[in-house]
Amino acid sequence: AEPAGTRGERRHQSKSLAVGMIRSQTARCVGLGVARETQIVQRGWVATMATAAVSLVRFARITGLSVLMASANALAAVPAAASDTAFWAFLDGLWPDASRPPYGVSRPVFDRALAGLTPDLSLPDLAVPGRPRPASSGQAEFIRPPQAYLDNRQLTSLASQGKALAGQQAAALRRIESEIGVPGPIVLAIWGRETAFGTYKLPHNALRVLATQAYVGRRKETFRTELLYALKMVEDRIVTPEAMRSSWAGAMGLTQFMPSEFYMSLKGLGGGGRPDLFHSAPDALASAAYQLVQKGWVRDLPWGFEVEIPAGADCAMEGPVQAKPLAQWTKLGFRRSDGRGWDGLDPATELYLMSPGGAFGPSFLVSENYKVIRRYNTSDLYATFVGTLADRIAGGTGFRRPWSDIAQLTERDVAEIQERLKGQGSAIEKLDGKTGSNTRAEIGAYQRRAGLKVDCWPTAGLLQVLRTTAAGAPKKAVLR
Repeated sequence: AEPAGTRGERRHQSKSLAVGMIRSQTARCVGLGVARETQIVQRGWVATMATAAVSLVRFARITGLSVLMASANALAAVPAAASDTAFWAFLDGLWPDASRPPYGVSRPVFDRALAGLTPDLSLPDLAVPGRPRPASSGQAEFIRPPQAYLDNRQLTSLASQGKALAGQQAAALRRIESEIGVPGPIVLAIWGRETAFGTYKLPHNALRVLATQAYVGRRKETFRTELLYALKMVEDRIVTPEAMRSSWAGAMGLTQFMPSEFYMSLKGLGGGGRPDLFHSAPDALASAAYQLVQKGWVRDLPWGFEVEIPAGADCAMEGPVQAKPLAQWTKLGFRRSDGRGWDGLDPATELYLMSPGGAFGPSFLVSENYKVIRRYNTSDLYATFVGTLADRIAGGTGFRRPWSDIAQLTERDVAEIQERLKGQGSAIEKLDGKTGSNTRAEIGAYQRRAGLKVDCWPTAGLLQVLRTTAAGAPKKAVLR
């Protein structure tokens, strides 16, 4: 990577070249009725050589002047800005869709919102041509070990703040619970997890993030749609481009909505007008609750309970595919860790075992509403964080079973474990390098078959055993 100063110097040289070439064509442009485009350049809207190249291509299309097309081609040929030129060509290609329903973006808004953007290749989850895939995605839910993500000090601090906010937002929370059907502690916990109750300053320019992900991300089509909705947000004056601060994935507002969700999941508690997810806590909390309902929230159903796994059972019983009625779990000997009953839950309620740290941390019996929280952010750790924080805000205590010091392998190593298990007949669903419930359960099942200690966690020792074991003949060993 070049030093920042070198990159800045090259951008300055590219800009000077672009401005000089554009000035040399100004007389011709004005004489042919394209003075407006020249004014845009003079205002500084086109700040890079890549932008200048795209603008000259537009001039050539309008005027038919081959000299302008030649100038544009010359600009695009400068190596320092080749990637920017391709990026801007990609953005310019969004215009036909942006201008049509459901987006309805005007040309001035389109140009102003995207002016000067460059791709941010430091973001997670990119597939940059010619660049090796990193060992890990960079997403906290998949690179931090469970005991770090579910840090007790952070949970305790957020629970204290959440209790205070429960009092301040009591009227709004009562309406959310009665009108929408989601408990106040749950939406407060989402707010706490997403932006630390609005105190966390989102680090990214949302338009730049979405444009980059749409250009070289691993989910291009998803982010292309989100970028178009972000442009619609500017068109509809929901937010200015300058105020669009986001996560690395482009989520915005107090409870982190993607741009499309600003049009599909808004729920205001105020007296008229569009709900404000950037500044109004009641609107943000109500909209989060409404989105949970859209994703399948079941009224009056607890998200889950921390439990003790009895003798004769283990963490390999984890996962939604092994769900059972509560009555069957209790028959097997599962009990709540705090010694309490099941809060009047119907014995026929389907629950499944969730052990986010394998045998190295607490386990839970979780309900359909746990799945719903996962649909807000697809991660077992995220859903466990939100559920646990909600319990603490409501007056509950922390984890009964402490976390061990769990080592987190890289996603590349986890993917190798998944691939090797699948090659030996395990029912691995995805070779994605993510330590989800399916992977943990299949590790546990393999360990059972091999006569190993069942801990349901991808470790360096397990990987070594799999590398040295012939397919179909697991070798008995003690894993560390």
